[in-house]
Amino acid sequence: MSSASEPVRQRVLRALALDRTPGYHFAGHFLDLSFDFVSADAACTSLRVGPHCAAASGSIDYGALALFTDLAMAANVRAGHDPATRLALVTMTLHFTGAALSGRVEASTALQGYLVGTATRQGEVSIAITAERQRACFGIGSFMVLNPPQGVTLHARRLRREGDLDVAPLDESDLSDSERAILQRADEALAAPEGGAFLRRFWGIDTQRCADGARGVLRNGAHVANRVGHVQGGVSMGLGMATAESALSEDWTMSAASAWFIGPCEGLTIEAESTVIHQGKLVSLLRTRVTGKDRRLATEVVTTHSRKMA
Repeated sequence: MSSASEPVRQRVLRALALDRTPGYHFAGHFLDLSFDFVSADAACTSLRVGPHCAAASGSIDYGALALFTDLAMAANVRAGHDPATRLALVTMTLHFTGAALSGRVEASTALQGYLVGTATRQGEVSIAITAERQRACFGIGSFMVLNPPQGVTLHARRLRREGDLDVAPLDESDLSDSERAILQRADEALAAPEGGAFLRRFWGIDTQRCADGARGVLRNGAHVANRVGHVQGGVSMGLGMATAESALSEDWTMSAASAWFIGPCEGLTIEAESTVIHQGKLVSLLRTRVTGKDRRLATEVVTTHSRKMA
């Protein structure tokens, strides 16, 4: 394995060390978000794009972006509740400006309020994302406050900031079986002969174009799970976005994505099916259904795509 792979392996081992403290999940530790400022009204969150989370273009992978956006907005909502509160992502919409999402990516979020007259609280949060001092993405998300599943105790987590005292990566000889399985996934992704972006191989996302759209699959596991063991919402949205993108040629760029999170995303494999609803000269619209165990619908994603300049 090349020396260039070692920083990614060390990132995996560091995330595994952090994951031994309850309250968060491996995927969040692996992306290494910095919660620079968090309050019940507004928050600022950032991360640095690198080989661990970049797409082949050098910009952040769609799945990593959706996960980052989910966690940034959720931190804003959770700040107004008990720090251990369980939140369910209900909807998320992202609009892209076309600016590259590389380097240091920063998200500013603002709580817009709570839905009135419902059985449980549902907060609405807006987000604006900049990269290299350019506005690259903006959107909104809805989060529902839920009780933890029966028999599950949720813990508050520490919101780490860039510059905090770091945590040493685990020694490979000290790994549990489940931790070793995650490291093995990373090693297989790093050693893949086809090259390309690491994160999609690590998460186990595979997409294929077909006659009426595209098909995608995600290999489920602790590397993409949330605190209660379901596929993290941003990851399932990322699977939908990646599948939709593969249905079109490279002449198209994604301009917006909206996701509705309908049920828990669980099962050994998660599947996505993208259908081209409309393909015109300048704009295309795709619908993607993400299903889990027993083909139950978990996430519905609608994406719009604009034709690139010749």
